[in-house]
Amino acid sequence: MPMLRFFHFQAGGGIAMLVATAVALVWANSPWQDSYHTLLDSHTRVEFGNLLVLNEPLEEWINDALMVVFFFVVGLEIKRELVVGELRRPGAVALPLIAALGGMAVPAVLYAAFNTGGEGSAGWGIPMATDIAFALGVVALLGRHVPSSLKIFLLTLAIVDDIGAILVIAIFYTDEISLGWLALSGGIVLLLLVMRLIRVWYTPMYLVVGVAFWLTLFESGVHATIAGVVMGMLAPARPLVSEARSSLLLQRSFSDGAVSVRLARQVVFEVRERVSVADRLADFLHPWTSFFIVPVFALANAGVELSVGSLGDAVRSPVTIGIVLGLVVGKLAGVTAFTWLAVRTGLCELPRGATWTQMLGIGGVAGIGFTVSLFITNLAFEQQLITDQAKIGILVASTVAALVGATILRFSRSADGPAPGA
Repeated sequence: MPMLRFFHFQAGGGIAMLVATAVALVWANSPWQDSYHTLLDSHTRVEFGNLLVLNEPLEEWINDALMVVFFFVVGLEIKRELVVGELRRPGAVALPLIAALGGMAVPAVLYAAFNTGGEGSAGWGIPMATDIAFALGVVALLGRHVPSSLKIFLLTLAIVDDIGAILVIAIFYTDEISLGWLALSGGIVLLLLVMRLIRVWYTPMYLVVGVAFWLTLFESGVHATIAGVVMGMLAPARPLVSEARSSLLLQRSFSDGAVSVRLARQVVFEVRERVSVADRLADFLHPWTSFFIVPVFALANAGVELSVGSLGDAVRSPVTIGIVLGLVVGKLAGVTAFTWLAVRTGLCELPRGATWTQMLGIGGVAGIGFTVSLFITNLAFEQQLITDQAKIGILVASTVAALVGATILRFSRSADGPAPGA
């Protein structure tokens, strides 16, 4: 899937997520708020013979199972970009990589400055992430005021941010490990590698193995969403049939006049296999993740009470303050400062047609942390009060960051004049 097509999918999904967030907030603060919490607390039981029984509330099924598909698509996109996209060229990825490192480190340090040793100390990973859908949605609304080179820079930065957030979840937000189940997970990864080695590219086979991998990781104590990323990264990103071979077969089939049934089937097979497994899965799953899974996640996790009392507690909470400063100030400062250092030292160049004012705006937009920030919040805190304060901080910070970044970008000009349409 070309990068700009991925960009437009994510941008459209941001609107759906915004609607779901609004519904969650209204529902959780309405006379029917009890029905909201009752729905999320309702349990569903799934049995896998005598081997495994899962009995989890709906909210956990959404966060631990449904979001695996979201992280799987993230893994697919990372793999595609590493193999055939922007991330395969060190020169192209160097600047967004450096900017992303600044955009992760500075917010985490700012948060820790307010919360080290306190009840909220575990939440340092919350302001590190950039929400791809919301950030790209804001930039898409600005149209030609943002050059295409900056859109690709932001998307690459957000993908690197996702990689960082995934590593943080895997390393720092993992429960007690069960070595037996973890060993089974490792065995399944080896099976996947063997399947790739012997060129087994039958998609349903990967689906079955993926479900088994998720179950073993879930039981091991490692957060099960990591299964989605690993599966996405292991999905074949190169086509089974080369372009030269499929073109030659098509030329032969048309030059031979009458086409036999056998040759027609071979043509259909080879044309289909010109699209890699990763691209086929991404094409199928992108609409589902953008317009269903992530909005459902927002609906289940953004419903926080906004009473005078809760807002007053949030304003005084170091957790809320740390998140707001981390996302609004830390992201903007970290992305811009690290970009400036990379350019100033001669390691990188600014994206074509971009100005420093626009880079400041991109740093602001990068402070929109929503999906992964909410996700890490659920992993970091057990007390509902602190969780709600963190969610309020995320909502406020993301709104402010969007307004600040969009305003800067709207009234800035590209280095070579008006930004080209994209």
